[in-house]
Amino acid sequence: MKLILTCEHGGNEIPQKYASYFEEHQDVLKTHRGFDLGALEFFNHLKPLANFVSFSKTSRLLIELNRSLHHKNLFSEFTKDMPLSAKKELINEHYLPYRNSIENKISKYINNNELVIHLSIHSFTPVLNGVKRNCDIGLLFDSRNLLEKEASTFLKDGIRTKTNEFKVRYNYPYLGKMDGFTTYLRKQFPKNYVGIEIEINQKYAEENNTQKVLKNILFDVIAALKRNKF
Repeated sequence: MKLILTCEHGGNEIPQKYASYFEEHQDVLKTHRGFDLGALEFFNHLKPLANFVSFSKTSRLLIELNRSLHHKNLFSEFTKDMPLSAKKELINEHYLPYRNSIENKISKYINNNELVIHLSIHSFTPVLNGVKRNCDIGLLFDSRNLLEKEASTFLKDGIRTKTNEFKVRYNYPYLGKMDGFTTYLRKQFPKNYVGIEIEINQKYAEENNTQKVLKNILFDVIAALKRNKF
């Protein structure tokens, strides 16, 4: 079994040649809209477990790596009116290299008869549109996929075994079968691919003892997943 870790929304960086699109929008880049607060820190803590890792620090508001090319939110309100040539350049320079490198690695592993577990690390804002999200860790997967269901159950049970401090929910605050990178990859690899998005509440983005505890718990249960092949 091979474990792949990715982090699509690890930062809020804007390459210099696109900086003009955000000159008056620096504040929004620092919010949950600009990137997944804390996600890269959790990703970095988990990296030693993986056979292959990939992450991006480019803001999702420039181009959304976790959406399909046809998705209406591939480009944000700040970039949707870019000239077509600039959009194609973004796709060729940022979107495709990121996604293709991961897809190619998965293809290589599966062609070698390996089972691939792909954990995509994200975070979510605790309150959205005035509504509090009642969750600490979300596990997003396709409930019709037996292997993904088994792997998610293994992770949730593993966390529960260690502590009742964190509330873990399936397919919350989003559905795992919605448009996303793992959804796309499931279609490319109908066998031997398990894709799960791990969504961590951004109230744990701040470095403190609780964050450390959560990092270590996730590390341990993912290590057990890889070791036991669930």
